[in-house]
Amino acid sequence: MNISIRQLTAFIKVADNGSFTRASDQMHLTQSAVSGLIKELESSLGIVLFDRTTRQLSLSAVGRHLLPQARRILNEMQLFENEASSLTSLAQGQVRLAVSQFAASSMPAVIAQFAQQHPEIGVSLLDCSAENLLKHVQDIEVDLGVGTELEFMETEDDIRADLLYQLPFCVVMPDTHALAQKPEITWQDLLDIPLITLQGPFIEKVTAELDDRIAAHIQQARYKVNFMSTALEMTRQGFGITLCLPYMPEVIDWVSANGLQMRPLAQPVKMRQFFIYQRSSRALSPATIAFKEFLQTYFSSHFNDLQRI
Repeated sequence: MNISIRQLTAFIKVADNGSFTRASDQMHLTQSAVSGLIKELESSLGIVLFDRTTRQLSLSAVGRHLLPQARRILNEMQLFENEASSLTSLAQGQVRLAVSQFAASSMPAVIAQFAQQHPEIGVSLLDCSAENLLKHVQDIEVDLGVGTELEFMETEDDIRADLLYQLPFCVVMPDTHALAQKPEITWQDLLDIPLITLQGPFIEKVTAELDDRIAAHIQQARYKVNFMSTALEMTRQGFGITLCLPYMPEVIDWVSANGLQMRPLAQPVKMRQFFIYQRSSRALSPATIAFKEFLQTYFSSHFNDLQRI
């Protein structure tokens, strides 16, 4: 059985008009073409849809029974076309996003601004550990993932990674600290100064390719905490100085407003890269494409400028 939309349309038009002639006018077809569509449909179904006489055309008993179902099918097809058109035009859609720790801090502001431009597109946010971010992308639990290059090191061939932005490692200290008076602060300058650091992968990335003595000093920091907010507050209270990424403008503003300085570390300048991850083999929806492009534009204007702090 091979029933076409044109056949169902012809069935409904002829039934509504009680005439092949009027139906053909509405469908912009010849009368013989419309008659042919009805015959094809009847042949495919093995039934008679219309009782025909020389004076009158009327629905058969079977035709009257099937007409409402034919209308429902065409209505569903119209709904399908409207839905596809809406998604293509970004009139609606859903984006599923996973972000790791540092990216999660800035993402609510991004989503809020995106919603102003595309109020009909919903964005769901899953904050997760760096270790689990790629798994969510690989398992298609999310459309996009945003995280650091540490996650990319374990990627599979089916994962595409686009650089989103990169930020320098910085040191945060009170305005009154001796290092705050130096025109340039190097990693060597951190030796013999009490440090406050984050635990976990952050330390591994900080110490990679540093001099062994400096790396050991950072790894054996006097204070190790789980959250950057804790490290910054301990720095403000004079427990030591901390290492930080300028991952949010709000963080930089808080540092300045609380008698602290955030300065990039030199010799060497070390950068942390952040990527957008997606499945290479999976086509993104128009809504997801729009959100990805918005992310790239947003961070280009808001975060790359932070490299010059």
